[in-house]
Amino acid sequence: MSPPEPDRSPVRDLLADAAFVRLWAAGGLTNSMRWVEMLVSGLFAYELTHSAFAVSLVLMSRALPMLTAGALSGALAESLDRKKLLMAGQAATAVGAMVIAALAASGSLALWHLFANGMLGGLVWTNELATRRRMVAEAAGPHRIVQAVAFDTMTGSTTRMVGPLAGGIFYQTFGVTTAYLIASVLYVAAFLLVSGVRHDQERRRLVPRRLAAEVAEAARIARRMPVLRLVLGVTIAMNVFGFSYQSILPAFGAIAFAASPAQIGLLAAAEPLGALFAGLGLAFRRGPPPGAAALVLGSAAFLVLLVFAVRAPSLPVAALLLMLGGAGTAAFSSLQTGLVIMHAPVEARSRVLGLTTTCIGMGPLGVLVVGALADAFGPRDAITGMAVVGLGALGVVALLARDKG
Repeated sequence: MSPPEPDRSPVRDLLADAAFVRLWAAGGLTNSMRWVEMLVSGLFAYELTHSAFAVSLVLMSRALPMLTAGALSGALAESLDRKKLLMAGQAATAVGAMVIAALAASGSLALWHLFANGMLGGLVWTNELATRRRMVAEAAGPHRIVQAVAFDTMTGSTTRMVGPLAGGIFYQTFGVTTAYLIASVLYVAAFLLVSGVRHDQERRRLVPRRLAAEVAEAARIARRMPVLRLVLGVTIAMNVFGFSYQSILPAFGAIAFAASPAQIGLLAAAEPLGALFAGLGLAFRRGPPPGAAALVLGSAAFLVLLVFAVRAPSLPVAALLLMLGGAGTAAFSSLQTGLVIMHAPVEARSRVLGLTTTCIGMGPLGVLVVGALADAFGPRDAITGMAVVGLGALGVVALLARDKG
């Protein structure tokens, strides 16, 4: 694949590539419905129990597989066909959404059903970072990695905006059954998109007894390289202390602002909207790519604005501050994957991405803590405390990466 012409837009060049477009569109559909499911399940859990901790338990189920299977998924993605792995996950989520819709229609839906479906969705999500994200970068080619990952991340921000907003509207207008039926249809559409991708890959021979050793080798590679060590540390800090606020957002909106489901969806969409605009800037940006400093500064900026957002006097002000914080999460999301793909050895990229997924999987620890704190002290104080500790954790991570570099 030849480099693009200097005067041609990087995004225009990417959108001329059929494989990239199919993978990008499939990711957009899948991520949109993932966020619809998360908001709808959270609203249902809160309506049923009136407990922020119960909401956090249901939403925690989606991140738990990342912790337990993230590193393994990276090793498997280097040995098995990534396209088939991706399609299998999309088929599984479609079936899971259909089952939840049927249970809701019959009046039999319980919290444990949502927890089980969340575990299934989390397992598929775990697989995606080492499969679809790497396939996107490979389809773009080495000279377009930053733009491709930024554009894909920008789309992810759009889905995090549209998904919760649509989920709140669906829940308030049509109920759980319709929301999950729509999700199942779009998961099938994503499956069909990926089925048309022409994909070739060099595979490592799968030796099950060596999987643990291959994961350990990837960990040694990441430990030796300061930029990879920084990525993993920042990922843990953001997922434990930053993004955990999303798990109690239904309770926060209801308690702090007496918000309706649709208004809570709007609040959930604010940060992704800011990330969308920032992601556009990164995707169209020319010149040398941003580095590790942008990863740390963007993450810190988001945590600071999160504190101000949850202390805001009104929902519109909180939404505006979260939208501004989205610029920081855009930098974090783009560089979290982009730095790994640019710096990790080719033969270990999926395994290092798997380690990144494991770090994302640390999120349930934060979800449990913020849920318990919210029940004890209220959502505002819980989110504030987590964000402040997160800022301290970022500082420690940056110092450790520098000292060992």
